[in-house]
Amino acid sequence: MTKSDFIAAVAAKANFSKKDAEKAVNAFTGAVSDALVSGETVQLIGFGTFEVREKQATTAINPKTKEKINVPAKKVAKFKAGKNLSDSVNN
Repeated sequence: MTKSDFIAAVAAKANFSKKDAEKAVNAFTGAVSDALVSGETVQLIGFGTFEVREKQATTAINPKTKEKINVPAKKVAKFKAGKNLSDSVNN
């Protein structure tokens, strides 16, 4: 599902115009992004949790040259599905 497909689905489900649904989707993604950038966790009970996790620095190997490469530490956004979402997907 693309972003435009998602916007159309939100518009149909909430009885919004596509323009209003696009504003709502953009507001949601913007709010989640802003919260994650500021170090907060976004928890939507029954749906899931968005959070930032730290990945430690590691050493990788280029399979072609066998050269060792240092991969620096970084932060990554993670999503963990909630129980209701997991149950819905599994049924």
